[in-house]
Amino acid sequence: MTSPQRFDLIVLGAGPAGGRAALTAAAAGLSVILIDEQSAAGGQVWRKPWAEPAPARADGREGEGLRAALDSSDVTLAYGRRVWSVTEGFRVDSLGPEGSMSCVADHLIVATGAHERVIPFPGWTMPGVMGLAAATVLLKAEGRLPGKRVVVAGRGPLMAQVAAGILAKGGRVVAVVDRMPLTGWLKALPALATQPPLLAQGAGWMGRVLASRTPWIFNHHVAEARGTERVGEVTVASASGDCHVLSCDALVIGDGLVPGSEVPRLLAARMRFDRLRGGWIPDLTADFETSVPQLFCVGDGAGIRGALQAGTSGELAALAVARKLGRKTEPDQGARLRGAFARASRFSDAVAAMLSGRTADVARIGPDTIVCRCEDVRRSEIDAATAEGMHDINQIKHVTRCGMGPCQGRMCGDTVQELVSLGSRRSREEVGAWTGRPPLRPVPLGELVGSFDYGDIPVPEPAPL
Repeated sequence: MTSPQRFDLIVLGAGPAGGRAALTAAAAGLSVILIDEQSAAGGQVWRKPWAEPAPARADGREGEGLRAALDSSDVTLAYGRRVWSVTEGFRVDSLGPEGSMSCVADHLIVATGAHERVIPFPGWTMPGVMGLAAATVLLKAEGRLPGKRVVVAGRGPLMAQVAAGILAKGGRVVAVVDRMPLTGWLKALPALATQPPLLAQGAGWMGRVLASRTPWIFNHHVAEARGTERVGEVTVASASGDCHVLSCDALVIGDGLVPGSEVPRLLAARMRFDRLRGGWIPDLTADFETSVPQLFCVGDGAGIRGALQAGTSGELAALAVARKLGRKTEPDQGARLRGAFARASRFSDAVAAMLSGRTADVARIGPDTIVCRCEDVRRSEIDAATAEGMHDINQIKHVTRCGMGPCQGRMCGDTVQELVSLGSRRSREEVGAWTGRPPLRPVPLGELVGSFDYGDIPVPEPAPL
């Protein structure tokens, strides 16, 4: 068996936060390995196109700049690798095209981003229904449309970006169904105006959508999706219950983001619930260090803030690691970064507030609606378990099997916790979060075990009689 490779620092995730962390640490003279499941750096926001050159838009240029900087750096790049285990020490085990790989370091920066929240509704599991993030991958990476006649729904600025992307590629957006009222956008406008380039970018997306005469339906949500082999129509409803039907061949929906905080939970870092930041996040110092010494968490995995603050948090954490290891850094570098982070806070907080989960949205879920799509668990089963006195989320998991499927609760966890909180009349902190366990991602057992015969298995000497 090959011994694990040793580094000064392991960085998990090559988006804006992880990429900048790796570059900053390497510039300080640290040996760094950067591990990411994708085939190139950039993360979700700066994802590299697979079939065509990166477009001239701002996120395309920034993504290309990050990838070029990493390619010319001393950072060891481990792309296309699925991390399935992280243990104390820190040891990271992953699988990739070259098989299994293990590496160890005394310092670990986790920059695993966020995953999408979709509030369940009847028909959300049928073909033709996908998340806003999945649609973004199709549009950015593959240059493909999610459908020819698409309903875009949910909350937050990503709806405008996806709708504008569909129109740019020749698709039709039937309607944008926005959970927020128009007054919610107007209320956020002063905070969004603190970052004029980003506000202009968002206004450009929305302007293209409205110029195409696409209806933008405020204060409505998707109540049901129906079809035979795939989605064919979507019923949308207002908070007061007024409904109408939209004909389509695809529904793209997203109800905000949830921090990807599985690694700090797995390593027993102290966690707290923060609705503004998307859910359960680790307690952090000013340098983004968790309660587990030398474990850092940055970017959206540390709380939803967006790309504007993600790179800065990664750099600050890397500087802290460099100082711990006795490397020299620029005296005022940290102060400059903290100033930039603070200046971006008002904008990032406004966007995070748009994306944060609402209890009222979860309360509308019908009793027969599937909540855990991996295990086909319906709301009525969760409510029944809660009514029987199971008010801890791990009890619910044991009884209903919610969170035991391939996604390990990433899709349903936030919703199930909210339902138990509603049913038990307890706070989200009292309900808790599911205990982190390996594997962090589904992995084929054959690839994990590798090739061996029984002669390779060490057999201890028998105990003396």
